[in-house]
Amino acid sequence: MSHASDPVSVDDVFFRVGGEEVGSVTTAFIDNSNNSIIDDVWSWRADHGAGGGSWTSDTAATGLTVNGSSVTATGLFVEHYQQYETVWNGQGGTVIFYQNENPYDVPSQAAWKAPTTANGYPAFYIPNTVTTFQGYGMGSYSNFVNAAIENAMAFQAPTTSGVVFHDTLTVWLNNLGGIQSVVDGTGAAVSSTAPGPSNVVTYN
Repeated sequence: MSHASDPVSVDDVFFRVGGEEVGSVTTAFIDNSNNSIIDDVWSWRADHGAGGGSWTSDTAATGLTVNGSSVTATGLFVEHYQQYETVWNGQGGTVIFYQNENPYDVPSQAAWKAPTTANGYPAFYIPNTVTTFQGYGMGSYSNFVNAAIENAMAFQAPTTSGVVFHDTLTVWLNNLGGIQSVVDGTGAAVSSTAPGPSNVVTYN
């Protein structure tokens, strides 16, 4: 059902999972509403800083799952979750500005491997069932502190003309490992010797 004439809007919301008190979720935020608007939302697993937990105590798989169609997100921050950090299942979605940092505290490469990629988990995952999506100004950054972790790709999406990324990038921030590609194997790797940014101007 379309809600275009009266959309649900979620504005200026901050999720923190774990940290000063141990906390766990499977998915921090699920959007099932068609034509909804996500504006200035920061969904964060607290894996560092004062009161930061550990890989096994503060467990949180995903920061945001979007199931609704024609959802628009502006100013979306999803960081440090342990699996796919954002899962976008809805058709006709639009994201304008997305910021992500991979989890800092991954203990080993073996502990962090998605079923569909060689190493790591994409920060932003669009399954093959999605045929239309537009993303603008989306970035993912690495700062692995425990081991030389590699992430095969920051963004994973179906290869189809209706799914398009504009100005999508990765950056190596510090410490160990890096990100091997920006979107689906496209875009240069970032590491301590090539920190980036690695920018893909257009991908579809």
